[in-house]
Amino acid sequence: MKSLSKEQIKAAKVLVVGDVMLDRYWYGSVDRISPEAPVPVVRITKEEDRLGGSANVAFNGVSLGAQISLLSVVGDDETSHKLENLVGATGIRPYFGRDPLLKTTMKLRVIGRQQQLVRVDFENNPQHETLAYQTQKFAEILGEHSAVIFSDYGKGGLARIGQMIELAVEHGKPVLIDPKGSDYSRYKGATVITPNKNELMQVVGEWSSEADLKARAQRLRTELNLDTLLLTRSEEGMSLFDAKGEVHVGAQALEVFDVTGAGDTVIATLAVLMASGLAVRDALPWANKAGGIVVGKFGTASVSFEELVS
Repeated sequence: MKSLSKEQIKAAKVLVVGDVMLDRYWYGSVDRISPEAPVPVVRITKEEDRLGGSANVAFNGVSLGAQISLLSVVGDDETSHKLENLVGATGIRPYFGRDPLLKTTMKLRVIGRQQQLVRVDFENNPQHETLAYQTQKFAEILGEHSAVIFSDYGKGGLARIGQMIELAVEHGKPVLIDPKGSDYSRYKGATVITPNKNELMQVVGEWSSEADLKARAQRLRTELNLDTLLLTRSEEGMSLFDAKGEVHVGAQALEVFDVTGAGDTVIATLAVLMASGLAVRDALPWANKAGGIVVGKFGTASVSFEELVS
């Protein structure tokens, strides 16, 4: 792998755009079953809030030591203010457009006996006026950054992603996308797209062999005018497809404890290293290593520069 220096990483400036959310965890003990229904009764003993969605992508970037900005739309509710405080405490520079009618996305997970018992989601879609703010702000701050990540969670915050990709490409900025849904035409012209296996199958169908996968991936890459398609494959590692062909790297996780947010770590690491001057193929082994480290941690987590290079 190409060597990395802390100075390289510190100079990297990445703009993350997408759906932010608050990951709230309630931990407790389970001693009995409810008399009202056949479900466990959880006595909550600890509460924890973490950055989720594109905010977790941004957190992964700043944890490595890079300069990260976060552009998103949120509500004007308790969740949004909690998010903003958490973001500010990390050193991420937030650009939040507020929509009073929007319910800021929160995912509440109840944990008992070291396992997730239930998840409750709170969310709705942003208004067009707030999205117009986001597009305008994107144009204003794009020039200050060396790479852009679009983190799509399908919550409506990237309804105008096509315009922003075009603008970034015009300014010569690498564009990395963590995709969502079955229509990838909205990501046309991006530099790198990072679907996982299930996400790619929604778009190209199920493949029958590695040769079939290669053909389908390269066809999609060409149709969308992408430089690189990076397929994350959990325990099978990652496969990169570009104009030169393909590269496969094996998984590095010693023990898989929780895959939550691993994709966030991979794309954040890629973007930071590309903003530092590395080519995608040179950044790939480092991104793979970062993903392997983070799945050994519980919940949405991140990787430090020291962990990455150790």
